[in-house]
Amino acid sequence: MATWFLVIIYLSFISLGLPDSMLGSAWPAIYPDIGASLESAGLLSMIAAGGTIVSSLASGFLIERLGTGRLTLLSCCLTAGALLGFSFAPSLLWLVVLAIPLGLGAGAVDSALNHYVANHYKAHHMSWLHCFWGVGATAGPIIMSLFIANDSTWRDGYQAVAMIQFTLVVILLLTLPLWNRVAALQQQLSLAEDGAHSNETQPDDDHNARTSRKNPLQIRGVKLTLIAFLFYCGVEMTVGLWGASFLVHTREFSADTAAAWVSLYFGGITVGRLISGFITMRVSGRAIILSGQLIALFGGLLVLLPLPDVLTLTGIILIGMGFAPIYPSLIHETPARFGKEHSAKLIGYQMAVAYTGTTFLPPLFGLVAAHTTMWLFPVTVIAFILIMLLCTEGVNRALKREVQNG
Repeated sequence: MATWFLVIIYLSFISLGLPDSMLGSAWPAIYPDIGASLESAGLLSMIAAGGTIVSSLASGFLIERLGTGRLTLLSCCLTAGALLGFSFAPSLLWLVVLAIPLGLGAGAVDSALNHYVANHYKAHHMSWLHCFWGVGATAGPIIMSLFIANDSTWRDGYQAVAMIQFTLVVILLLTLPLWNRVAALQQQLSLAEDGAHSNETQPDDDHNARTSRKNPLQIRGVKLTLIAFLFYCGVEMTVGLWGASFLVHTREFSADTAAAWVSLYFGGITVGRLISGFITMRVSGRAIILSGQLIALFGGLLVLLPLPDVLTLTGIILIGMGFAPIYPSLIHETPARFGKEHSAKLIGYQMAVAYTGTTFLPPLFGLVAAHTTMWLFPVTVIAFILIMLLCTEGVNRALKREVQNG
């Protein structure tokens, strides 16, 4: 039952990824149709991101009050309704209004599902969960392009994705009683295996007892973890947003070649998460996070150095492959590091900080690059990775001292 129920969770994360990439692919058709300006897409993206940050911060409270199943159901209703509204929106003002429930729903379901999998499933399922987000993010533009290319409109594309979301809502409604049953089953399995496995970064029972009485933000290592999330998501989106511009303006690639290689960067993240899911069955979370950071750092160095084009492009892909296991592994480590009783709130905080990094760090780099040079791109990427690495290693050292001090 737990395995089949996991399929529903994976489907939910595919549906979460679908709308994330649709606005950008559909916007060239949307803005002339509704009389908006080209740059208005940035406004919609910021509003949706703001809603996501707010709901992520509130997710811990909402999970405690509603439970993961009900919160996921209500969040999917919000996103499905917002997507359907997009298909009928007559003007930019309506899209601005609809971006609010779209962001609120996305943030809540993201935090809820991450919390559920982190607490009730093993690390490889977390990697595969985020791999399926990549499947949805890849499928969104494909669905939109099929409708636009076959004498339909962008509105039909949004309606199709809204219907997919409403189908998921029905499935979630029918399976609502399973959430608590599967959680109880997984808890029993976890207790049975506690004596057989150990995690080098997992604190002992005394540590968990002490942290249970603390404010989550006062637990040693939490603030460094939040900074790591900020810079991870900031660098992930900075590469995705500005990688093609760097290749075109500094390495003189053609626009289509640059776009193709940046798409392979995202493909590297998706495939890397599929592969890392198998690796986590044999390797600890700490080791796989560090390995991913070192691979990404090596890729950044290949992009920075004046090497042949093929090595530069290889560096872009290696950055994506290195990033792949970091985010899901950091989330999955949260209950073990800081206590299950705090994990709902902390994962919500992590999601909020992650979206903050995604929202503000890439535009900030763009502003700096516009007034200086795009050659700062690989330097910035390496700097962000190093900050993230120092923070995650700082957390490991802090938790190790906590355990040693008893």
